[in-house]
Amino acid sequence: MSVVHTESLTIHLENHVSKSHLVYPAGQQSPQPGILVIPEFWGLSEHTKSRASRLAELGYTALALDVYGDAFSAKTAKEATEAMNQLYSDSDKVSKRMLAYLENLKDLKQVDSTKTASIGYCLGGALSLHLARLSADVSAVVSFHGKLSPLPHDMDKKIKAKVLVCHGEADTMISTSDVENFKQEMKQKGADWQFVSYPEAKHGFTNPIATENGKKFN
Repeated sequence: MSVVHTESLTIHLENHVSKSHLVYPAGQQSPQPGILVIPEFWGLSEHTKSRASRLAELGYTALALDVYGDAFSAKTAKEATEAMNQLYSDSDKVSKRMLAYLENLKDLKQVDSTKTASIGYCLGGALSLHLARLSADVSAVVSFHGKLSPLPHDMDKKIKAKVLVCHGEADTMISTSDVENFKQEMKQKGADWQFVSYPEAKHGFTNPIATENGKKFN
């Protein structure tokens, strides 16, 4: 296992203070590809940080984002839902925030600004797709069990990034119509995209404690 360096990275965006988690290979000598790692609706969690660490072990610079601010991590599903709804209450704010996160990643000395990507889980998957729909200058985006439907003003922009969606076929939070609408959207926009479905996989299938959380919060 490669040795990695971790540090807190505070990002100031108007009245939003994101206390994010930066991980990169220890002893890194030159800029490397950078990846945004966007968390589930729980907020910045150990799961998100562990994904960033695994990417850093592979040689990437990974920035696990604090999308809610002040390193918020929900203790209950109710808290997480309220935080997510508050975030989504202003779609313009979401867009500005995501583009700013990407620019902060590119500005890091550890990052080759010409080689960036975004991956996300659940809420983070939706936000990664949102970056692509904003026509952001990012090489690739990946959604793991993320919401597929766009925000209202996403629909008319060209998608520059390569897109990968990893979806659980047994995910009851994503409707079959959402899946079909997403596929049609990608085709209509001429995107470079792949959609991978995992039989019997439910929502949150990448997180080892997803089943436990599902039972705990019904």
